[in-house]
Amino acid sequence: MNKPEVVAKIFQGRAFVPSLEGAEAFAPINIALCKYWGKRNTAINLPAASSLSVSLPSKGTRTYIKVIETAEDKIFLNGQSLDASLDFSKKLTDFLNLFRYEARGFEVHTESNIPISAGLASSASGFAALVLALDKLYNWRLSRSQLSILSRLGSGSACRSLWTGFVEWQAGQDAEGMDSHGVPLTDTWPDLCLGLLVFAEAQKAISSRVAMQHTVATSPFYKTWPSVAAADLATLKQAIALKDFEQLGFVSEANAMAMHALMLSARPSVLYARPETVSTQHAIWAARNQGLSLYFTQDAGYNLKLLFLEPQRAEIEALFPHCETVKPFVK
Repeated sequence: MNKPEVVAKIFQGRAFVPSLEGAEAFAPINIALCKYWGKRNTAINLPAASSLSVSLPSKGTRTYIKVIETAEDKIFLNGQSLDASLDFSKKLTDFLNLFRYEARGFEVHTESNIPISAGLASSASGFAALVLALDKLYNWRLSRSQLSILSRLGSGSACRSLWTGFVEWQAGQDAEGMDSHGVPLTDTWPDLCLGLLVFAEAQKAISSRVAMQHTVATSPFYKTWPSVAAADLATLKQAIALKDFEQLGFVSEANAMAMHALMLSARPSVLYARPETVSTQHAIWAARNQGLSLYFTQDAGYNLKLLFLEPQRAEIEALFPHCETVKPFVK
């Protein structure tokens, strides 16, 4: 099964004909509390394990798209025209090839309020916003689950950015991937805070996709990961249902550290953390030993996301003055 075959299965021979001159959509980034890290099928981004995230509705990507007369795509990122040879442009064009109208090009304007390719889930919100905009442009009227599958073809974690709040990416068992998509949880948590600690906005040297494939292929310990992720996912869902923050924070942090331990065990090792990443982790542990209920998670990058509750917000922001706090369940 490849990406064109997945698209063909969803659309069942329907032609792509624009119904609007242009369309735009926004999608939030999502921060994984239980990582998936590894695929059972890399061609269509099917994960080896289910995962769980929380979306940050004020952070993400807004995309405008229209069909143009020229054959070549015109791609703009934060107001700047991008050369077709850039990796960002190539990934976008390859994805858009799945939905071409009469071999014409697309003009795409992407605006993001988060750093690109810096471990802050920019690709997740980017491909989710693009699929939502395409759904409007072509008047597909697809279900959210179908749009989640299409987003997954661009970036695996994009399938979780179709919703706000807590979202589970169900790994599924179907070889064609029709049961592998995001499913929103009904639980809310108004006091939950995520603090973004951005140490650097530079693009990371090794992409998440490359690091993931390398870890799966070379880590002698990777075979244990799916069972670890499954146990963490079950515990996190219970913690969310019971509003047990200590359990939520503990497991989220442990899951992130386990993922990075796998990368360190790859041969050669993959290390995203910078000195300020490690020093901040130690500062968080020291604060917790002093009674502060504070945890972190770290994706495939050097930046950290803090987890805490509203009553301790002032104390945590005083400790980390560069922390940008987002409340996922408060508009």
